[in-house]
Amino acid sequence: MGEEARTVLRGGNLVTPEGVVRGDLEMAGEKILRVVPGGLSEDELAGAKVEDVAGCYVYPGFIDAHTHMQCWTGMDWTADSFETGTRAAACGGTTTIVDYATQDKGMTLTEALDEWHKRADGTCTANYAFHMAIADWNEHTREEIPLMRKRGVVSFKSYFAYDHLRLDDAQTMELLEAIKPFDGILCVHCENGTLVNELQRRMLDQGITGPEGHPLSRPAECEAEAISRLMYLSELTGTRVNVVHLSTKLGLEQVRAAKRRGVRVSVETCPQYLLLDDTRYLEKGEDGFAGAKYVMSPPLRKPADIAALREAVCNGEIDQISTDHCSFNMHGQKDRGRDNFTKIPNGGPGVEHRPALIMTTFEGQLGPMDYLHLLSEGQAKVFGMYPRKGALVAGADADVCVWDPSARWTISAATQHQAVDYTTYEGFEAHGQAHLTYVMGQLAARDGEPTGAKPGQYVSR
Repeated sequence: MGEEARTVLRGGNLVTPEGVVRGDLEMAGEKILRVVPGGLSEDELAGAKVEDVAGCYVYPGFIDAHTHMQCWTGMDWTADSFETGTRAAACGGTTTIVDYATQDKGMTLTEALDEWHKRADGTCTANYAFHMAIADWNEHTREEIPLMRKRGVVSFKSYFAYDHLRLDDAQTMELLEAIKPFDGILCVHCENGTLVNELQRRMLDQGITGPEGHPLSRPAECEAEAISRLMYLSELTGTRVNVVHLSTKLGLEQVRAAKRRGVRVSVETCPQYLLLDDTRYLEKGEDGFAGAKYVMSPPLRKPADIAALREAVCNGEIDQISTDHCSFNMHGQKDRGRDNFTKIPNGGPGVEHRPALIMTTFEGQLGPMDYLHLLSEGQAKVFGMYPRKGALVAGADADVCVWDPSARWTISAATQHQAVDYTTYEGFEAHGQAHLTYVMGQLAARDGEPTGAKPGQYVSR
């Protein structure tokens, strides 16, 4: 065997942990070999494949730490498989997803993890790790927690909503206690499910059956109450927690209060809660049902919530922006809830477009180091992948996104790679695009189109 093929990304703006420097990035095999401020000499370039990336930013591959691929949600299968979802991710510059492997009632954690591996292994363009979502807390589940740790799972999830998934407060406390010995982290869906169920019933009783009933039945108070409860459970146990898909100003205030008390909490929000408001549920479209596109939980919120969350992003209070990618087709899936909004499958697509949405809408407010933190480094640090992922450093995995800030393009369902028949960002004019996406040293996408390579590997953490 000769020495591994070398690739040099030449003359780019390298977004390193220490700051942005102009220079060259050298990769060999699956690893970053060198980060060279100022660049390599002509002699050092000999024998390497050289890509001129002048004018581009070179980031560690982006990480989406909240996806639901190839998943049964209690209503239906998501539209995206691991194959289509990770291909779409790579086209947008995302090189690793962290998906929610889910234990249904009556299932062991081992069975759930084995099933997710079966779905993902060998099919992925981007890398994949798993959080373990727990819906059936019992003595056997508790005994399996150390086994999950051995298999590379250090993050877990529980729900305060959805009857087929949710744990009560005592079970949540016990789960927090079980993952504390190895400093595990619990991601929690924070909505008060009891109140949501009652408010849904009231909406239907009042004859409110369309998508507009969805936000009315899941008000901000339902999120804020659940976040407050989680903060006290974390305080009680001393275990790290992660608030997923934060959507409200009220919820943000609960997090701020908890941080002042010393609670170990990290925060994720998503593009939809930074860009879209609840007037979208009133959209009719050609078939009178366009508002169903936006039925996701938590729902889209008020302009004041968007403003508060965007301010929190700019202030450095948000640890990660991920997507909660959970795609369902409008035709044949979401339209089953035409006469009853509670039967519309909850979720929307987003894994492909997150970097472009964030870099476009925060233009002039955030810079490359902020995007590094929000789209890659934050996820890697919170979920036990840093600095193997999330950093341009020698010895790290060769997951790299070369970002062309001068590219101009329009988001459209007609040209996306997500296997779903709409996008909530149809017609959005994006500034910047993933020019080259490398996964474990292999070119997985160029200018938003896949190369056909499937280099994605399981990330044991």
